[in-house]
Amino acid sequence: MAQKTFLNINFPFKDSSDGNFIELTQDYKKAIKSDLMHLLLTNKGERLYMPDFGANIRQYLFEPNDEGVASLIKNEINQAVKKFIPNLNITELSVTPLEDNINAVIVRIDYVVTTAALQSTDFVELEL
Repeated sequence: MAQKTFLNINFPFKDSSDGNFIELTQDYKKAIKSDLMHLLLTNKGERLYMPDFGANIRQYLFEPNDEGVASLIKNEINQAVKKFIPNLNITELSVTPLEDNINAVIVRIDYVVTTAALQSTDFVELEL
């Protein structure tokens, strides 16, 4: 019997049904999306042995909801992705205020992943 090849930890984290500690994924598209979510939701200094890993976007949670802060969030995301997921190209990045909550924003990242033979397009949305 051939052994399964796992690419990554699945996101969101959950227990594995086949005896592993946490659920793993074999799907390339899910693996890239997981990598991006892990990067976005990690603050710098939280990852052991990689103190500069993360996007630091949670630092803007209690900042004013204006264009300046939106620009800072975009910059943090662009720098983190460029450094840690170089095969992911952001095609559109928007930070828009939530309609029913003036203190929150939706961050939407549309991206294309290019790796040798594979090309994939997808997006993620986060509410801050």
